[in-house]
Amino acid sequence: MSFPYPYIGPIALYNNLPIESQFYQPSRFVISAIDLGPTTTITTTLDNNYVIGQEVRLLIPSSFGSYQLNERTGFILSIHSSTQFELDINTTVNVDAFILSSATTVAQCVALGDVNSGQTNLGRTGNLTYVPGSFINISPL
Repeated sequence: MSFPYPYIGPIALYNNLPIESQFYQPSRFVISAIDLGPTTTITTTLDNNYVIGQEVRLLIPSSFGSYQLNERTGFILSIHSSTQFELDINTTVNVDAFILSSATTVAQCVALGDVNSGQTNLGRTGNLTYVPGSFINISPL
């Protein structure tokens, strides 16, 4: 029996490199503004890599105001620009306005998730495990 294409065989080890944790950083971005309302709009100082549906945690020191949002989590509803996204957190009551501060600890947002909430093994050609928007690839390759 002949095949119309040559048999390639298994993938060589050097073509299937292991994931090395030192080449990935958690996606953490400094917050420069928060717009309060029925949904919360976050503006970051740098372009972020978040995606719609991604879960993030807000870390807001008390010197920045809006400290009621500290440790709150929310899902990204929409992305307005490369530095601005909207969360499903209602901040119409009992949340102070966000103010910029020169404190050492900055206000930030951090991507959440684990391998159970990302795409996993979609089929023979899509064997991926990841959490969208959770990690930044800083690999030198």
